[in-house]
Amino acid sequence: MKQAIVVNHLIKKFESGSSLFNPKKKTTRAVNDISFTIQEGELVGFIGPNGAGKTTTLKILSGLLYPTSGFVSVLGFDPWEKSADFLKKISLVLGQKNQLWWDLPVIKSFELNKEIYEINNREYNKNLDELVNILDVSKLLNTQVRKLSLGQRMKMELIASLLHKPKILFLDEPTIGLDLIAQQALRDFVYEYNKKEGATILLTSHNMNDLVDLARRIIVIDNGKLIFDGALEVLTSKFVGEKMIKARLSDDNNLKGLNFPEITLSVPRAAVASAASELLQNFPVLDLTIEEMAIEDVIRKVFKDGHL
Repeated sequence: MKQAIVVNHLIKKFESGSSLFNPKKKTTRAVNDISFTIQEGELVGFIGPNGAGKTTTLKILSGLLYPTSGFVSVLGFDPWEKSADFLKKISLVLGQKNQLWWDLPVIKSFELNKEIYEINNREYNKNLDELVNILDVSKLLNTQVRKLSLGQRMKMELIASLLHKPKILFLDEPTIGLDLIAQQALRDFVYEYNKKEGATILLTSHNMNDLVDLARRIIVIDNGKLIFDGALEVLTSKFVGEKMIKARLSDDNNLKGLNFPEITLSVPRAAVASAASELLQNFPVLDLTIEEMAIEDVIRKVFKDGHL
């Protein structure tokens, strides 16, 4: 399997301007010496708290920002050279940032992208029909962008970004602001696109459902530094020392201080078996389950600890 994205000791610094009262410039490392490799066809979750450096990294990988130092290769290209061949093979979707013309019908933006990416008529019509059918927006093509709902607009943004069938797709918070139905529709679409086209996808999201449903691998950064790279299950098992025991009890008035009909206990992994056994022996348990900590709580714990 070929390497689609290579990042080696990447650093990006930003300088804030001086003022009359503070003549010194302040330097901030938005990306602080991170390295990772992504193979062709991988779908990777790229996560971290606000300000961690996720969007900055995506902008460097797509050629919008020039790095301070380090090596970056995307499909063998230097992104910041912005060659036509490179731009035809990637796409960047930035949350609620619009690339569609606000006052024009959606189809006009698609036709503009057709010319920009030099897509021939046959390929354009084939790709457009396929994308429109998958996302079920055929009746909206002649609607002004300003009249679309947020969910409809995000679907159109995806179509505009995928008309040229990019081999690399950078998605920055693609489900932000969408209702649950629209979120699931977008997740299903991204999954199918990755599977059918073999596209490499790097996805940032604060929506844990996006990660659970889509990501086969998780890269976590915080304060510009890479702090974890691996399977989500490994993150859970390696860095969370507890499991949750949930028990449903019969209503026995002789037991004081318990919240009927269910109790939840956080138990160290090594003590799960003995704790479950003790519950079954000493309490009127009707049902008992042992679960991993919720993904949201895992990520929150990682960020709170500050390092892995």
